Amino acid sequence: MVKRIAILGSTGSIGRNALRVIEALGDEYEVAVLTAHSNVKLLAEQVKKFKPKIAVVTNPEKFDEFKTLAGGGKTEILCGEKGLVTAAAAADVDIVIAAIVGAAGLEAILSAAKAGKTLAIANKEPLVIAGELLTKIARENNVKLLPVDSEHSAIFQAIQSGNPKEVNRIILTASGGPFRGATAEQIQNVTIEQALAHPTWNMGKKITIDSATMMNKALEVIEARWLFDVPVEKIEVLVHPESIVHSMVEFVDGSIIAQMSEPDMCLPIQYALTFPKRVKGITKHLRLERIGKLTFEKPDMEVFRALKIGYQVAQTGGTATAVFNAANEAAVKEFLEGKIKFVNIAELIERCLDKHKVKTNATLEDLLSADKWARNEVKECLKRKI
Repeated sequence: MVKRIAILGSTGSIGRNALRVIEALGDEYEVAVLTAHSNVKLLAEQVKKFKPKIAVVTNPEKFDEFKTLAGGGKTEILCGEKGLVTAAAAADVDIVIAAIVGAAGLEAILSAAKAGKTLAIANKEPLVIAGELLTKIARENNVKLLPVDSEHSAIFQAIQSGNPKEVNRIILTASGGPFRGATAEQIQNVTIEQALAHPTWNMGKKITIDSATMMNKALEVIEARWLFDVPVEKIEVLVHPESIVHSMVEFVDGSIIAQMSEPDMCLPIQYALTFPKRVKGITKHLRLERIGKLTFEKPDMEVFRALKIGYQVAQTGGTATAVFNAANEAAVKEFLEGKIKFVNIAELIERCLDKHKVKTNATLEDLLSADKWARNEVKECLKRKI
């Protein structure tokens, strides 16, 4: 039986790799939906090659340009957020790969879950912003949530070794980013170039800055809390600079199961698409003798304050997670534009959380409202000079 796949965010890094994986997997996998926001040139090339049933341009200003570039094929072309929601829940879709950065694709993901689609979640926002809401809808509609993020895929794979009820501890690994081992004083005046110099992964600017602040691990703690239904106290972070062990699970008997591979996003993408089967793929196989050693260390929570705040937010829940995520996005943008210091990112997040009145049992409207409020509050903080 052919698996029909929708890729929300097909022109980004995850989307491009997903298309490579699908192409290598062969005829049992079919591209049903492709979407992009502004990169309509690449989207048009993808549409001509993979011939999906539906293509979506979420930026209305780019819609006419895309129609011209895409030509007169059989692909149905939709526009805007409504188009995204329609495509994600389309009858011709079995698996939805969520790879849109930010809160933009959240409504579409919830729509796909309500329609009973299997969700392969590559971006952090669905579980960070709306983890409680999304997992509730998934349970009600018997929807599988399959992680594509390398760390959560590793945990998911390791959990297959036992029973989820037997999990004693989840260990998320982190590369440590460019400032591993740095003191609070040493990161006071780091440059944008230094913060973007990741030692292992080649990622987009926003994600790379999140790695430098360890905000990415804070977000992953929140994701893991919902994805694996475990209390925050059972989730730990260890710095692992070799980036070979992508995460680990400790069971109640003391056994620790680790998932190891070369740092390559194609493997977790493929596992989400082929689950529960494993098949030969395009990822380079790991040779441990070439690695030589694997090291682990505790992160410094006072240096990487975003991680410390993340644990607190994971405990709080409600709209706090939406504020945490949105404040970070807004602050990172300010840093990349040279308007604030690197250390101001965590300060701005803290200011927003301090002022926010948390709402529990939040609806999608509540979460999106909190997201918008946090972005505006970052601007207000900057006017007040933090």
